[in-house]
Amino acid sequence: YGNGIYQSDAEGRVIRADFGDITLINAYFPSGTSGDERQTYKYQWLDEFFTYLQSLRKKRKKLIVTGDYNIAHTEIDIHDPKGNKKSSGFLPEERAWMDQFLANKWVDSFRHLHPQASGAYSWWSQRFPSVRLQNKGWRIDYISITDTLTPQLKAAAIYPDVKHSDHCPIYAEII
Repeated sequence: YGNGIYQSDAEGRVIRADFGDITLINAYFPSGTSGDERQTYKYQWLDEFFTYLQSLRKKRKKLIVTGDYNIAHTEIDIHDPKGNKKSSGFLPEERAWMDQFLANKWVDSFRHLHPQASGAYSWWSQRFPSVRLQNKGWRIDYISITDTLTPQLKAAAIYPDVKHSDHCPIYAEII
């Protein structure tokens, strides 16, 4: 099921499944690349989703939120941070949302285990096919976990050589 927010559910942005005491949420965060209206909706969605997660966390302590966040959090997560500083997906407001999210006891599983890994991207523009070959990408796909799961996090990886779409698979092992 979704997150109970009409537009988000109508767009199929959130799928939640409970497995014992662990809740898995797959989310497709809105992109703002198509214009101001969608960028405004993205900010609204981020606020609503954060509120939803904070409320859910009161009942479910072990949460995993995975999916396409459509946000490259830090400069190490994007090939050209200077050239993209005004691009949706790397705007200061979006990155500030990620700061707030992680400051509220969420853990970026990949960065937790690989804090300095550069060139670790999960998405490449299809507008310019050569960017994938040159690894000029963005890390916008995440597996975030509540801090209560951090002791159980054993591995996290990105598989850029798997080419089924403009994104590649990401992985986290939680035991």
